[in-house]
Amino acid sequence: MIDIHCHILFGVDDGPKTIEGTIRIVEKAAKDGITDMIATPHAFSPHYHVPIEEIQGQIRLLTDCLRAGGYPVNLHTGQEVRLHPQVIEKIMKREVMTLAESRYLLLELPSQSIPLYTVSVIQSMLENGVSPIIAHPERNRAIAEKPARLERLIRHGAFAQVNAGSLSGHFGKSVQKLSIQLVEANLIHTYGSDVHDTKTRPLLFNAGLSYLEKKKKHDSIDILLENNKRILKDESFIILEPEIPVIKKWWKPIS
Repeated sequence: MIDIHCHILFGVDDGPKTIEGTIRIVEKAAKDGITDMIATPHAFSPHYHVPIEEIQGQIRLLTDCLRAGGYPVNLHTGQEVRLHPQVIEKIMKREVMTLAESRYLLLELPSQSIPLYTVSVIQSMLENGVSPIIAHPERNRAIAEKPARLERLIRHGAFAQVNAGSLSGHFGKSVQKLSIQLVEANLIHTYGSDVHDTKTRPLLFNAGLSYLEKKKKHDSIDILLENNKRILKDESFIILEPEIPVIKKWWKPIS
């Protein structure tokens, strides 16, 4: 299995502080059957920006350490890129990293809103050969209030990734409920742990999959894990038509 969203580089953002912390995360991943992890430290967020050179250097260092320790996990480069008005300019200058050097870019929205320029950024990315994957939309307040907002972004060509911790209930029942609803509406295309450490933001990769199994979403599991593989191969995703009638049931007025 492949984890496409994880904060495993040490001492650079809100992930592990030491290389020992990184190794503990990878140990858990290997036990869970994860063979590949795409490191996605924050880029252009209000609190953190990890430059490309730092990411590449740590991936080389960690790869050597994992090989020496006999850990059967392959690491790949990436970033969780915060949406901002100049993101297209950064892409054109190759100052941002896609996932495992593929066409796919992990795009983080502000936690409380969806900026008015989001659709135009998505369209510009697509015009430049980059396919945005919206990170954990279930944790965005605007989408939680009106999930049809996510459907609009998907219609404009974006994809979406759900967090394992969201599905497992780590962030509470309301986030868990929204997560499964988004999966059921075919608005989620990929799956990641968004792991930061072994305690407060643990891996929970298999726990999220177990919740989907409990809800009898076996086909969804297959599609999510297959699309994760397709990122490494830089192949097109399996896409199902969004279930618009279901989305309309969730609409709520915004106070």
